[in-house]
Amino acid sequence: MKNSTIRISYIGITLIFLAFGIISLKLIFVSTSKVVDGVNIKKFAEGRNTTKKILSASRGNIYSENGAVLAQNVNSYTVIAYLEKSRTTDKKHPRHVVDKEYTANVLSKYINMTPQEILDLLNNDGYQVELGPGGRNLSERKKQEIADLDLPGIDFISSSKRYYPFGDFASYLVGYTKKDDTGKINGELGVEAYYNSELTGTDGFMTYQQDAYGYRMVNTPVIKEDAESGKDIYLTIDSNVQMYLENTIKSLADKHSLEWATVTVANAKTGAILGSASVPSFDPNKLNITDYNNPLVSYSYEPGSTMKIFSFMAAINEGKYDGNATYSSGSFMIGEDKVSDWNKVGWGNITYDTGFTYSSNVAAANLGLSIGRDKLIDYYEKLGFGTKTGVEIANELKGEIDPIYKIEVANASFGQGIMTTPIQNIKALTSLANKGSVLKPYIVDRIVDTSNNKVIYKSKRKVESKVFSEETAEKVFDLMYQTVNSEDENTTGQIYRTSSTTLAGKTGTAQIVGKYGGYISSDYDNIRSFAGLFPYENPEFIIYISVKKLAAPSTAIADSVKSIVESIAKYKNLSDLQVEEDKSKIIKIKNYINKDVTSSVDELQKLGLNVVVLGSKDVIINQYPEKKMSLKKGDKIFLLTNDTEYLMPDMTGWTSSEVNNLCNLLELKPEINGYGEVKSQSIKPGDKILKGTKIVINLERKNIVKKEEIIDESQDKEE
Repeated sequence: MKNSTIRISYIGITLIFLAFGIISLKLIFVSTSKVVDGVNIKKFAEGRNTTKKILSASRGNIYSENGAVLAQNVNSYTVIAYLEKSRTTDKKHPRHVVDKEYTANVLSKYINMTPQEILDLLNNDGYQVELGPGGRNLSERKKQEIADLDLPGIDFISSSKRYYPFGDFASYLVGYTKKDDTGKINGELGVEAYYNSELTGTDGFMTYQQDAYGYRMVNTPVIKEDAESGKDIYLTIDSNVQMYLENTIKSLADKHSLEWATVTVANAKTGAILGSASVPSFDPNKLNITDYNNPLVSYSYEPGSTMKIFSFMAAINEGKYDGNATYSSGSFMIGEDKVSDWNKVGWGNITYDTGFTYSSNVAAANLGLSIGRDKLIDYYEKLGFGTKTGVEIANELKGEIDPIYKIEVANASFGQGIMTTPIQNIKALTSLANKGSVLKPYIVDRIVDTSNNKVIYKSKRKVESKVFSEETAEKVFDLMYQTVNSEDENTTGQIYRTSSTTLAGKTGTAQIVGKYGGYISSDYDNIRSFAGLFPYENPEFIIYISVKKLAAPSTAIADSVKSIVESIAKYKNLSDLQVEEDKSKIIKIKNYINKDVTSSVDELQKLGLNVVVLGSKDVIINQYPEKKMSLKKGDKIFLLTNDTEYLMPDMTGWTSSEVNNLCNLLELKPEINGYGEVKSQSIKPGDKILKGTKIVINLERKNIVKKEEIIDESQDKEE
């Protein structure tokens, strides 16, 4: 028995020494080898206490040509509440929410949530809770107001968001952004999308060693690569011109029923887009967007008789035109197909010059057929129809120019059976102001590197092709002048004649193709347009407007065009044709911030402006419009004083744009229903305004022209 016991002990000792030897060898191998089991030991060890922090790049800003901020990154804040009692180590300085009911009641006055909604969140189990949705996306000012309350346990999470100071101002041009799953901001429309990579910049990083508690270890190296901010982009948009367009097009939609409308003004000598506005529109801060297509580049439709400008130019340039030659207007047959003038009967034998000013389909068809399909299409394509212009806006369409049969060529001569976009029409119209040369349209003036403030790209005038002779351009431009300014009552553009400058132009009306093919036949199921240049003596500006399904006479469009043209003419001092009493209608706004309220109001009222003062204190802390922008006599200017509370004005009769101006200044959340002028408001006049509060505005359209009341000769002039 003894011998057996001793033998077992030797075996155990041997096994122990053997295990120890194996472990020692493994330790030696691990300590001397770079790779164990396919793992780099050094990198693994470094990674165990190395952290990498991403340094996010700031997205570049977008500005108007004259420096107004149209898009920028701002800090936004989310309110959070700490619920864990263990956070508090000193009862005199609590670091969690102690009195939940009191906290809920106080916060409800600052965020758009009821006390009960907040209390329900505060009664949750957990370390902390976000107070959403009302406590999200708060501005710096709102965050500071809540911080000043010094409520125990209330804190903020900071993040960056894209902010558009002017709301729906040029929103289709600027575009909007969205955050992806990683929190990165990406452009989704307009310039934001087209120049997304330039605006985005490049993220940086910082790598350092950390201890077991997550703190950076002292005396250890830090590897840092700074973030490269995105580039700033300055558009060619003139804030004043854009404001004229916005106000005018919204007023048209407020007064009359329509499906959509878009108007654009460009520099005739360079191709730069100075402004473009559409209705319906959207506010990129709210993303209340119903149509993701920018009308300027993504609406394609039959242009109607504005195409006669270019078919006449083609015939003249080909030597197929004699303006004094006569033809029989009314109609003619092409096989079994009939080409008719807009009034079906014509004007008897008239000259081709007269046919242009009367907008004769027969004249245009004769000329198109005289030069033939290939030549006509060649001219159209050289003008830019049927291809993208390349303007710096996302989602541009190319339209369609492909008539095949003889009747299709005739129709294409007066704008039927082909599809064009507004930007293509703008591009083609540049040939009239540049001796027959076509310019490339553009919307970006310059791109600036924010790291050194250097201009890395500057736009310039670009001639794409010489399409017509100078004499051809001058001849058609003269016909456009006669169309608007002739005393002949049959010319189609007389209602566009202005009092402050000489406008030359051409009207257009295109039928709409129905769901199952064929044209819709009714009083206002059409797209009406106007293409013009001014001043006639030395054209500097192009204006193009198109409106779909407008339930009103064409005078409504003409009034809109004249308002824009006259505003620009006075703003740019283009002409001395305006009558004496009109010279002071355009008022350039000064900076009134930090000025005395009483003296400022007195000064503005003497200028003929309608002053809306918000608050009862004596110093102005904000205003709209801002300095250097312009208003017309009778327009509203809003002055925000240094008050702590504001009372709601009576907005009865206000337009939707005026409502938005007020809400932007007071940080209200408007829900606007309908079109027209304000009929009712959910916050009654004289009631105290709480910032961030939702206000419901109901609009009522005034003086709607009923279908049976429309009597308008020019409406059907260009079929």
